[in-house]
Order: sequence, then structure tokens, then C-alpha cells
Amino acid sequence: MAPAEQVRGATSTHPLTARARRAAPRTRDGRELYYQWLPGPVGPDGARPTVVFEGGLAAGRSYWAGARAALADVAPTVVYDRSGLGRSPAAPAGASRRLHALAEDLGDLLDHLDRVGPGGPFLLVGHSWGGPLVRLAAAAQPARVAGLVLVDPTDESCDLLFQPAMRRDERIGQLVTVALARLGLLGRAYRSLTATLPPDAAADMRAEGCTVAMTRTRGRQLEDAAGDLRALLENPPGLAGLPVTVVSAGRVSPGMPKSVRERATASHAYRARQSPHGRHVVLPEADHMVLTTSAAGLAEEIRRLAVV
Repeated sequence: MAPAEQVRGATSTHPLTARARRAAPRTRDGRELYYQWLPGPVGPDGARPTVVFEGGLAAGRSYWAGARAALADVAPTVVYDRSGLGRSPAAPAGASRRLHALAEDLGDLLDHLDRVGPGGPFLLVGHSWGGPLVRLAAAAQPARVAGLVLVDPTDESCDLLFQPAMRRDERIGQLVTVALARLGLLGRAYRSLTATLPPDAAADMRAEGCTVAMTRTRGRQLEDAAGDLRALLENPPGLAGLPVTVVSAGRVSPGMPKSVRERATASHAYRARQSPHGRHVVLPEADHMVLTTSAAGLAEEIRRLAVV
């Protein structure tokens, strides 16, 4: 858990997390979302955009802790749990968890932040599956968005994402994740990740991110990933010239050998070129989990857009 605002009646013993309670944001269909807010610096240089972090596939708020700590002196930051992750209740069985629905939920959270603070403009940071998600949310109301930082994002311009092998790997990955969660072993698979986090964030991730309930949400978010990406190809989100920084990992990762890494990075360079204010950065020390393997480097790229 990073220093933050507590909502939905939650409390914290962390000295930097104790803030006045606020009403939980609600989605347009009435679901509550748990979020945390860390106020940024107050100074003579005026307001900074609020940095809102969006996780990857079935990823909750806690793994952003390192990057948020590095931005504590830069701008207000917000993390949250999508429905069915962390401390946000699961969406009803009939509610879509496909990409467009997740983007609408993020939009509802931004509406809430505009009403109760911290307000916009918002700098949206999306990792992996969160990359296309924040693009959709920004396209819905670009006037309230200061820019985007896409962190080793899933991008529809990468043809590998549409190959049958990708669907097979998704199915296998889901089966393995469910099995490990049921056996109580999923936390071991996350040890290298949690080892990089502050103790409170690591504890939250072990308690909340390794459950069978999380795997159900993961499966729902994978319902038709290829269809979601094809929809982006057919109807690209219009970003109205917003600044876009795309951060690529420089090292291979499990499931991303050199050949895949190269094609993913090429898709990131393409995405940056689509913005008149695009920037593509490769962090050589980072693998796909850029936010933990190169939190300082990522924070520096966020700072570039937050401090203007």
C-alpha cells in the first residue's frame, strides 16, 4: 500500500496514509471502487496534474507503491482497485469486464475525483493491459487529461497479439494461475515482485492479489482480449493531440523472449509516433514489470509530463 487516502470506511496505521475519509466513488451502475490518494506538494508554481495509475491485467493498486513514493514531491497521485481486485467488491456476474467497460469505470473514478478532489487535469499512467484502457478513458474526455504515460503497454499494432498462440498462452496462463491460487502457492510466484515493494504494499499484495477471487476477475478480463484489440484497430481512440510517452522495457521477461520483446517495443515506438507530442523511451534495466524493476526511471518519465 502506498501513502494514500482511505475510502469505503477503511483505516490505515501507516503514518502517511491517515487522511479524512471520503465517500467511495461509484460506477454508473452503482459499484463501489476503492481508491487511495496522496496529496502532492503545494508551492508557488501552481497546481500540478493529478497522476492516476491504472494497473495491468488483474493488477491492483499495491504494485505501484515504489513509483508513487518517487513522485511524492511532484504531484498528487491516485491508485485504485478495479472491481473484483484488492478492496473493491466484484462486479455482478452479468457486468462486462471487457476493455471498454473497464475504461468506463476509470472515467467514473475521474468524475468522482473532479467532484470531491483532487481534481483534474489528470495524467493517466497505464501499465500493460492498462495502456489501451487509459487511451480509451482519455479519448472519452480528452479536455480533462494532461497526458498519458503508457508503460510497456499492450498495443493493437503488434500483430503477435492476434495469433492463435497468444490465445493458447492466455488459456494456459489462466489455468496455472487458478491452480496456484487454489493451492495457496501464488504468492511464491510473486515473490520477486513483492520483494521490491515497501512492506505494507507487499503485505497487501500477498493478502489481496493471490486469491482465487482475483483469478476469477482475471478470467473475466480475458473474456475476449483479441476482440477488444480488434475494436481498437477498427476505431482508434482519438487523443486530440495529447502528449503521450511510451515506456518500453529493455530486458526480456518470462513469456517475452527476445523476438517478442523486439516486436512489442516496435509497437511502442509506433504508438509514440501517432502523437504530435509523442516520446518513446526504453529503460534498459527494466523487464515487463517496469514499475518495480525500474521505478525510479519510470517516475522520471512521469515527472517530465507532470512538471511543465
